[in-house]
Amino acid sequence: MVKTWSTPPVSEKKESIPCAICGGGVFRPALSCGTFSYVRCARCGLVQQNPQSLPSEVARRYGEVSGKDYLAYELEREKDFLALQKLALAGIGFEELEREFSQKRERPRFLDVGCATGALLETLKGRWDVKGVELCASEAEYARNERGLAIVEGALEEASLPEAAFEIVHASHLIEHLNRPELFIAEAERLLVPGGVLLITTPNIAGFQAGLFGARWRSAIFDHLYLFSVKTLSRLLANNAFVAEKVITWGGLAKGAGPEPLKRALDRAAKRFGFGDVMMIRARKCG
Repeated sequence: MVKTWSTPPVSEKKESIPCAICGGGVFRPALSCGTFSYVRCARCGLVQQNPQSLPSEVARRYGEVSGKDYLAYELEREKDFLALQKLALAGIGFEELEREFSQKRERPRFLDVGCATGALLETLKGRWDVKGVELCASEAEYARNERGLAIVEGALEEASLPEAAFEIVHASHLIEHLNRPELFIAEAERLLVPGGVLLITTPNIAGFQAGLFGARWRSAIFDHLYLFSVKTLSRLLANNAFVAEKVITWGGLAKGAGPEPLKRALDRAAKRFGFGDVMMIRARKCG
């Protein structure tokens, strides 16, 4: 079972934290992954690493050495990642959103948080007024220098972007890496215009593959501090004045994990019945 790219588990300073959704402090074991593990909040069911590495330790993983490794990884798989992002956006109704916001503004504003090398932003440039936020310095530099994009380096909460500055905020495979996902959601709400849309893609802990593989699931990796389900992520969004208006999932079985006919059948079923390995939520800011 091939897992997503991750920095190797290392010894880091950690702290116990309350649940990011409900503030609860009682947790039960969820997944034991050898050198690290996940617990489940007894009150709301959120799965998370807890005790959790300090934010400063997590940020260090994306520093100069590992950051260059991650840039190489992203560039090698950039076309595949972009193709998946385009499919997800099509499935969530991005064309519909583009028509909606284009009626209100000639070039709607699109913020991609965790924009990596800026491949998605490059495809939208021209139709949208685009901006990116990226923590990894080498990727931010690449997106600026090679693609001429406006990129803010660092965490979203530290970017000092103006209030109500975007029609869409997009974050693909980002929220599961954050120490404080609730602060990210709150900042996204601040940055969106009334009626603006937050698009989030993240692994689905309630999916078929997570249940099948358990601790061997490809998304149960050291860098993923949280593993959301549609239920827990929707609740986190609702805590911050968002309404989840559309959800899609995909990925019934990983390539190589079973016969190809079985994979195709499960992939179709995952999309139809919502038990896919990855989910995308389209959430509307109230007001």
